[in-house]
Amino acid sequence: MELQVSTASQAGHIAITAVGELDLYTAPRLQQALAAALTEQDFGRVVVDLSGVEFCDSTGMNVLLSGMKRAKERGGTFELAAPRPAVRRILQVTGLDTVFTVHDAVPALDAT
Repeated sequence: MELQVSTASQAGHIAITAVGELDLYTAPRLQQALAAALTEQDFGRVVVDLSGVEFCDSTGMNVLLSGMKRAKERGGTFELAAPRPAVRRILQVTGLDTVFTVHDAVPALDAT
């Protein structure tokens, strides 16, 4: 299955939406979107909407971790939103649910 990635931004807040499977073959698409978003000069917050992600393997988790690290290095925040049960379970089993800020729903772009 393919991974579709879209990006929207407003007032320094960036929302990246992923739909499909996040794995070894599709993770580079998300990685490219994150890299592009994190080069914006005025970002303060990045939210990755995972509500459409049906599967995520370790490669996908590593892309998310890398994005979080890069956002923090630039003084921003990095959050995950609305992971489906299978993805939430991976976050819990790996302990990454305590590393990432995870929202049950997708916050509005202008919400803080």
